[in-house]
Amino acid sequence: MNQPSNVDSQEVSKFDRVAQLWWDPTGKMGMLHVINPLRSRFTFDHVPEIRGARAVDVGCGGGILTETLAKAGADVIGIDQSEMTLEIARQHAAKSGLSIDYRLQTVEELVEKEAGTFDVVTCLEMLEHVPDPAAIVDACARLLKPGGHVIFSTINRTFKGWLFAIVGGEYILRILPRDTHDYAKLIRPAELRSWSEASGLTFVRCASLMYNPLRKTFKVAEGKLDVNYMMSYVKRA
Repeated sequence: MNQPSNVDSQEVSKFDRVAQLWWDPTGKMGMLHVINPLRSRFTFDHVPEIRGARAVDVGCGGGILTETLAKAGADVIGIDQSEMTLEIARQHAAKSGLSIDYRLQTVEELVEKEAGTFDVVTCLEMLEHVPDPAAIVDACARLLKPGGHVIFSTINRTFKGWLFAIVGGEYILRILPRDTHDYAKLIRPAELRSWSEASGLTFVRCASLMYNPLRKTFKVAEGKLDVNYMMSYVKRA
């Protein structure tokens, strides 16, 4: 089967290699479990009513955020390009008694069939892993109903971003698998904001996850665009 044009096969292979680690809170993917409550709260604070909302988690990985959305009462689809990771997500959801529709599907493919049908789209730590992130942002916008909400998170392409996320996170502190990120693919806030506004999205708020290496904890800094940042948008009517 041909690889979709906006999928990097090397990036997919990276996540295939760590598929078994997604639900080990003490392993290489454990930091995702630490930050998930903070990212979830940012999402829930932005979305007025999550219960009953139709949601899609773009680049869902092993389903850490996807399950949180489902537990909050959303009707959730999770899409990803790693079949190995999706199988882990399906198995964990089944053990947790959750009904989540996990699909090996790109966001562009989902748009072709279900544009304008979602209340909520989340796309966290995914944009920096594809060849054309602007196209992903546009597809996320097209999935939304007018007035729908989208949450993006990614890593800032700055010296500090390289130092903290790549050198510090992957090589010194080893809180992420090595080679998780490519500096050239990191995204500056101005770029994300430009793509979002061009796609019919209105900016609502932003925040950053700030890491304390001594305590090994994160906190949310509202209004700040630092290394690991989040942005929320509403689709214009």
